[in-house]
Amino acid sequence: MADVDGTWDCVTASPMGEQKTALTVNSAGTTFTGEISGALGTLPVTDGTVDGDTIGWAMEVKMPFPMRLDCKATIAGDSLDGTVTAGAFGSFPMTGTRRA
Repeated sequence: MADVDGTWDCVTASPMGEQKTALTVNSAGTTFTGEISGALGTLPVTDGTVDGDTIGWAMEVKMPFPMRLDCKATIAGDSLDGTVTAGAFGSFPMTGTRRA
């Protein structure tokens, strides 16, 4: 099982431009809790899962309008590579690095 815990500096390539966020992951077996912080504020992650080197979670954003974002990422060492799915708007690539 990969070490997924820590704070990850992430960038998502969205239609609104690059969205820089900090994702905090605190795993407990096959689940995790945490939060994601960025220019639009801080949100708790929900439905956090851990499956080997893959994590998945959801976020309920309020801005620019209410929407559920479903996220999935693979961890390789101190790198994160994944996607953010925004319903009918599609999926967007996300990358990240673990803070030291």
